[in-house]
Amino acid sequence: MLGPEAANLSSQSARDEAARQEERQGLIEFHVVANCANASRQILTWLVEIQNVFARQLPRMPRDYIARLVFDTRHRTLALVKEGRVIGGICFRMFPSQRFTEIVFCAVTSNEQVKGYGTHLMNHLKEYHIKQAHSMYHFLTYADEYAIGYFKKQGFSKEIKVPRSGYVGYIKDYEGATLMGCELNPRIPYTEFSNIIRKQKEKLIEKKQQQISQVMPGLTCFKDGVRQIPIESIPGIMNTGWKPNSDGKRKEIVESVESLFAPLKAIVQSMRSHSSAWPFLEPVKKSEVPNYYDVIKSPMDLKTLNEQVRSKQYSTKAQFVTDAQKIFDNCRIFNSPESDYFKCANTMENFFYNKLRDHGLVDGR
Repeated sequence: MLGPEAANLSSQSARDEAARQEERQGLIEFHVVANCANASRQILTWLVEIQNVFARQLPRMPRDYIARLVFDTRHRTLALVKEGRVIGGICFRMFPSQRFTEIVFCAVTSNEQVKGYGTHLMNHLKEYHIKQAHSMYHFLTYADEYAIGYFKKQGFSKEIKVPRSGYVGYIKDYEGATLMGCELNPRIPYTEFSNIIRKQKEKLIEKKQQQISQVMPGLTCFKDGVRQIPIESIPGIMNTGWKPNSDGKRKEIVESVESLFAPLKAIVQSMRSHSSAWPFLEPVKKSEVPNYYDVIKSPMDLKTLNEQVRSKQYSTKAQFVTDAQKIFDNCRIFNSPESDYFKCANTMENFFYNKLRDHGLVDGR
């Protein structure tokens, strides 16, 4: 999902490291744009493109309402540009007199999600306010039930630090949405923050290793016929900070599987009911397509995906997304772009990522 450059990323890399690496390589850019008297043709084009992204990713919002706010001269948009086109952004309005900014729309186009772009977008917006908008250290936004998880990951909470009198009458109240706020720290370099934390952890680990580095005597008990010993009896093992396995970790994994079961089940059911799902409902039959399995080495279909969800084989959303993505990728590898199968794969892929967003499993609002 992340492309060739992700091969250089370790399993411990921060979620937005791939996006940060793409920015360093010049593959993506971030621009704050607005509709003003001297707006260039390029800026107006980007505004139209980000309006279309918001309209596709936020189907509950009326298109004319989105267009009105994106092109409102009081609003600005942080646009994420990849290969010359906008693939995501955050539309916001600053209230300097009240010292807060309202985040109105936030989305990344469906086929570019699960790449850390949403996190990197928000970090760029935070840095923009620290560097360009003096004393504007508070964000407010109304998040629907599907966006609350995303905003929590970006440091937002339901505890609002701005006095109620400071924002009532300034921002629109959305029915069924939750007001969330985020207070910025001007000393934090947000676009590099996760990377800094990772390096600090590595230094702490290295320091700890130096503290406990010592040669222990070898084990001789096995020469006497002992078949096994408790791990904690190995000399020096406890000094490393190792602790015996507890039921807590197993319980955490079980709880993760259980929390994912309902949304994953709902997503697969809605996919199987889609009008364009007919090529993917069952495994491809070798008798009908003899050379299919010579080309496709990792097959997947909605029936198999559903069985694996029902048997609770997915403990992370990434595992589920990887398997689902195989359905679309395999189809496009085997079939020509002009075929109905290829078109169905594109339709189902967009539908799939919209459903992930609806259930709060990917970035976007």
